[in-house]
Amino acid sequence: MSETLPAAGTADVDPRTAELRERLAAVRQRISAATAAAGRSEEPQLIVVSKFHPAADVVRLAALGVTDVGENRDQEAAAKSAELIGLAMRWHFIGQLQSNKAKSVAKYAFSVQSIDRPQLAEALAKAIAREQEESGRPDLDCYIQISLEDDGGGHRGGAAPADVERLAESIAIASGLRLAGVMAVAPLGMPPGKAFEKLAVISADLRGLHPEAVGISAGMSQDLEAAVQFGATHLRIGSDILGSRPRVR
Repeated sequence: MSETLPAAGTADVDPRTAELRERLAAVRQRISAATAAAGRSEEPQLIVVSKFHPAADVVRLAALGVTDVGENRDQEAAAKSAELIGLAMRWHFIGQLQSNKAKSVAKYAFSVQSIDRPQLAEALAKAIAREQEESGRPDLDCYIQISLEDDGGGHRGGAAPADVERLAESIAIASGLRLAGVMAVAPLGMPPGKAFEKLAVISADLRGLHPEAVGISAGMSQDLEAAVQFGATHLRIGSDILGSRPRVR
């Protein structure tokens, strides 16, 4: 995971930094165009998904103005965040999470965007309480991951829409957790616009019960325009910025 960064003042001649700058600019242009097309005045927050890429790339991203990165494996996220402890970066956990990893995630995560069951919320609440006693960390932003599968199969993860109200309540009453909103991945084979329109309706229903839960984390490299059209407040973009997964040497 470690990589030697170019010396201070030489970032302009670092080929990887130049590549990331170009890719990032292209994605930001797409976001701006999608925001304008949707008639929105405020652009969604960009979360760069840095999974499988080295900590050095996260440093480069920070130098290019990125403030938020996403990871979906605790082992990798914990190692990177510890290595970059002094970096001004918000770490978002976006992958499926086992309850026994809550203690680890509580040490670095600004948000967990994949809460899909009350047991996980309970484990995170306990872990955050301990971490707040030790470090004084802020409350954890929590997003309910929702399955948008028409057949209820949920093979891309998430709670069933019918379970959202109960799960939201378990988060809202937990000390140290802040109900921030919803997250979803467009199902395979479903037009992303249809999926994100469904998510927008679920989000509106949730806000009726919990007005503070305004976040909608939706949209990746291939479908960000549809996500912006239907109200995404956060976009999770990986390959279009960082490229394909590095080869294991």
